[in-house]
Amino acid sequence: MRYWLMKSEPSVYGIGDLEQEPDRTTEWSGVRNYQARNFMRDEMRVGDRAFFCHSSCDEPGIAGIVEVARAAYPDETQFDRKSAYYDAGADAGNPRWYNVDVRLVKKTRLVGIAELRANAALKRMRVLQRGNRLSITPVTAKEWGCIIRMMGESGIGNRK
Repeated sequence: MRYWLMKSEPSVYGIGDLEQEPDRTTEWSGVRNYQARNFMRDEMRVGDRAFFCHSSCDEPGIAGIVEVARAAYPDETQFDRKSAYYDAGADAGNPRWYNVDVRLVKKTRLVGIAELRANAALKRMRVLQRGNRLSITPVTAKEWGCIIRMMGESGIGNRK
């Protein structure tokens, strides 16, 4: 199993929105960065866990845990002319953009970016590095365990 951090602006789609989904599952669509796309397309597997992180908001930070519920498949928003994520250069025969489906495992207390930065064990965490703007980043098993302990949620860290 691999671990990830997936960022979303809560004004666009937040952890509360995911809680309201009938099966608590959604497609993680609209990613338009090649590195983040490659993580989803090439490395994410069903059962991988991810931190759901709120970004570009008053209180950025980790708000919950999700699990990859469906492996990468073409992101349909790239073909929808009415979508903000439409890509005129995308070809249905050779899609440019992919998404995965994620399922809510648990909404947690918010672990803010400042709290994450204050933990010396996380000093190399990719999302905390200066200039990092990726919406999806890998998380090491050590970082995962550290954050799970910070949350006080030791029983939900790994797949059951």
